[in-house]
Amino acid sequence: MEYRVLAIGDVVGEQGLAWLVQTLEPLKRLKGIHFTVVNGENASGVGLTPRQARMMHDAGADVVTLGNHTFGKQRIMDYLDQAPWLLRPANFSSLVPGRGWGVFERGKYRIKVLNLIGRCLLDWKAADPFATADRLLEEQEADITLVDFHAETTSEKLAMGYYLDGRVSALWGTHTHVPTADERVYPKGTGYITDLGMTGPVESVIGIRPEQSVEHFLGGLPGRFVPAEGPCKLQGAVFTIENGLCTAVERVEVRE
Repeated sequence: MEYRVLAIGDVVGEQGLAWLVQTLEPLKRLKGIHFTVVNGENASGVGLTPRQARMMHDAGADVVTLGNHTFGKQRIMDYLDQAPWLLRPANFSSLVPGRGWGVFERGKYRIKVLNLIGRCLLDWKAADPFATADRLLEEQEADITLVDFHAETTSEKLAMGYYLDGRVSALWGTHTHVPTADERVYPKGTGYITDLGMTGPVESVIGIRPEQSVEHFLGGLPGRFVPAEGPCKLQGAVFTIENGLCTAVERVEVRE
């Protein structure tokens, strides 16, 4: 039996969150989705609040993953320990709250989800994501294993894809907010895409007001970055899985 997993790129700002709430369930019905993972770390621009996390979950996200902005809003600290479906990168220090992986039962299927963060140009303080993946794959068994690799460089994401090929069902990249056109199934059966893109304003620079980004690169003082306004897009990918391995990957986008 085919099992279809939907992965949604980083939700940016309240407008991106509202668009997710409006479009997620219709998209799931259209694509026959069984399990959904949403990266939500930018719902407040930098970080997210418990209210925003609950909205994503209530909208149809089975799991909400995070990244380098996990602790951008201090209010999320306690909630990370309370919500088993809310994951922060597993290779963060054990001194911080929250969990980096979980196994979720849906009918007869057990779905393991790992959240990892890259170190190349992003978070040098994190533990080795490759070694962390090795360790976590030895933990509780599952029928399907999914990985959200929140990383900056394409090379680190591609290398992780080859490293885990055949050992996980699907691996996708998040963080850069721009979708890549390299969706594929690796030789040993792992579904892959370097970056899902984002869920947020179309007319923006990775979700931020264009004029602020331009001012930043001109050397000015743009102030605190603010999510852009206007029509939004939802971006992600659908992974078709059979017997624990991927048979097809399809990019998806829903625009206002």
